[in-house]
Amino acid sequence: MAAALAVARARRRDVADVPLAAIAAAAGMSRSTLLRRLGGTRAPLDDAVRRAGIDPGGRPPARERAIAAAASLIAEQGLGATTLDAVAAAADCALPTLHGLFDGRDGLLTAVFDRYGPLPDLEALAADPPGDLCDLLRAVHRVIIGAFGREPRVLPAIFADACGRPGGPGHAMLKAMVPRTSKSLWALLSPHIEAGRLQPLPFPLLVQLLLGPIATHMLLRPTLETTLGAELPSVDEIADTLAGAYLRAVAI
Repeated sequence: MAAALAVARARRRDVADVPLAAIAAAAGMSRSTLLRRLGGTRAPLDDAVRRAGIDPGGRPPARERAIAAAASLIAEQGLGATTLDAVAAAADCALPTLHGLFDGRDGLLTAVFDRYGPLPDLEALAADPPGDLCDLLRAVHRVIIGAFGREPRVLPAIFADACGRPGGPGHAMLKAMVPRTSKSLWALLSPHIEAGRLQPLPFPLLVQLLLGPIATHMLLRPTLETTLGAELPSVDEIADTLAGAYLRAVAI
């Protein structure tokens, strides 16, 4: 424990972030010997540090740090600046570690979209949808509103990149998510189509009419709030209005 505290102070890091190899070297033994004395895990060492009245600290796993760092970079600087080198520096992890965890930059960006985009909430909604069509439309709108408003603001940055660079990474990220998005939306809308509550329009058109207006509003809302102020209706009012418009357009 004394060796661990000494190395942590020298490196200005938490004890939990100091590699066992460095602690073993400071204690004058091999890493394998240290592990054997600890019983195969560093937990007893961390417990001893706590009993001494010191917080051993610790950080989230490298994967979680990388996803959070990439999300912040995307929101603040855009997709173009979100390189693996920049993420590795911001997450304080090695570049080879990122390659191993995510299979390259595309894999990392996919993980970020999956965490901060609308898909997890949309899939959860599809697994347990409300029976009433109007309630369903409001629930879908809430999912989109939540994804666009989530901090850091990853989704607006992805849309901005996709609109500005049709062949760029933002376009690729959105394109990769189309199958899962379509599957969830089909599960939500198809029962109402089959029951005769929605017109049997081409499915992409039904989706565009449902998601397009609310996504466009959420993209523009930060600008509208600074220009219109109190004149701008609340997000809930906008969602209700758009749900009603959708029903008038496509409901039978």
